[in-house]
Parts: sequence; structure tokens; C-alpha cells
Amino acid sequence: MRLLAILFSIAAAIAAVLPGESHADQNDPRLGPLFERLHAAADAEDARRIEARIWIAWATVADKRQAALLARGSRAMNSRDFEAARLAFDTLVSVAPEFAEGWNKRATLNYLTGDLDASVRDIQRTLVLEPRHFGALSGLGLIMLQLDRPRDALRSFEAALAIHPHMPAAEAHVATLRERLRGEPL
Repeated sequence: MRLLAILFSIAAAIAAVLPGESHADQNDPRLGPLFERLHAAADAEDARRIEARIWIAWATVADKRQAALLARGSRAMNSRDFEAARLAFDTLVSVAPEFAEGWNKRATLNYLTGDLDASVRDIQRTLVLEPRHFGALSGLGLIMLQLDRPRDALRSFEAALAIHPHMPAAEAHVATLRERLRGEPL
């Protein structure tokens, strides 16, 4: 969780110096080429650099209130102050229902607090707004594992890897699930 806080700090710093609009989110025109580069990345290190730029775009909003809610909720979630995180993320998705990363952050919070049904609903909303959200797809795979739905988990991890082929955890889950489901109809 501490790593997530560090990544948000780095993301804010990088976003301040990136050329282009200050409003990014899932509609940022730079995302298309970034996803193309991510899919074609030669190795995991190159993919990590591209992935970081995608996360920055997803988490960048020009509206100061929305940016503050996202930062406040993320800090609270990272420090396991789930009540404060809930307040921030609930407010964020209420005032910015078209901001995919707000839904994704609340999905993560719901997962951490054990509300898997709510997490799935928020992931579904994230994916409606940003179908390329490999983080949401991977999170859905983790939930399907917890619900002992291996076929659904496999489909989620494979969908994440189709977008971002250099996700070691997703690759490991796919290998394990394929072995587990060998011989069974998918």
C-alpha cells in the first residue's frame, strides 16, 4: 500500500511536467498510442514505464475538487483508514460519474473491505468507461478466484493480458488456472 502512495506522488509530479492537457483521465488522446506501445513492449521494463504513464493519465483530473478527493481517498486507503477512503471515493463517483479511475479506486476499497459484490459492480462501471483498464480486469480476476469461479478468473486475467502482456501476477494466475482447468470445458 505504501508503494501505491509513492506511485501517486510520482504520478502527480510527472503529470505536472507532461506536455498536453491538464485534464487526462480515460479520454486522454495520448492513451491510444500508449496502449499500442504497451501491447508491443519488448520487455517487462519497457512495459512498466509505459504502464506508469497510463496510470498517470487515468488518475489526472483538472477539477481541483475531484483531484483532491482522489488523493484524499487514496491516502486514506493506503493508510487503511477505510472510512475516510469510503467518504472520499463515494463523493468522487457522485460528483464525477464519468471518471473511470474514481470507480476503480472505490472497487479496490470495496475489495479490501471484503464487499466483493460492490467491488464487482464498481469494476463493471470502470470497464464501461475504460474497457482497456487492465488493473480492473486483473482485480476482477482476483475476485473470481476468491469466489471459486476459476473459469471467470481465467477469462479476466486473459483479458488483462490481452491489453497488457507484461503482468507477471496475471501470467502466473493464467498458468495456474489453465493447469487447474486442464481437461475441463472452458
